[in-house]
Amino acid sequence: MNIPQLHRRALLKAIPGGLAALLLPLPATAIPRRTIVLQQSPLAGFQFYRGEQLFPRLRIGMPLQLVREAHNRHDPRAVAVHVLGEKIGFVPRADNAAIAQMLDRGERLSARIIELQTTRNPWQRVKFEVVIDG
Repeated sequence: MNIPQLHRRALLKAIPGGLAALLLPLPATAIPRRTIVLQQSPLAGFQFYRGEQLFPRLRIGMPLQLVREAHNRHDPRAVAVHVLGEKIGFVPRADNAAIAQMLDRGERLSARIIELQTTRNPWQRVKFEVVIDG
């Protein structure tokens, strides 16, 4: 059955969005992002880097950058922690093996501050978590 040209145009105009609605892809269904917490750790070496100077600017939830330091002479599994473009410490040596391996494999990891304390003990000043982004 052949539909006259006029009726086809009227049909396309009647569709919300016109012809464009038929040609554009449907929006992707929102897939919820899953994050898996790998570990929560105190920040090591806080007192030796820019941590003390930056402490007043730190906030809970602030993102941190994990920087692999494979050539670190003290620890071949070293993972530095940076914030605001400055090194503020390291993932503790006792906790860095899995993080170092994952970063070496190119896994997408992120970190954020989860606790801040104004204490004299540098191991208690900043606590952070590392998550797998997925």
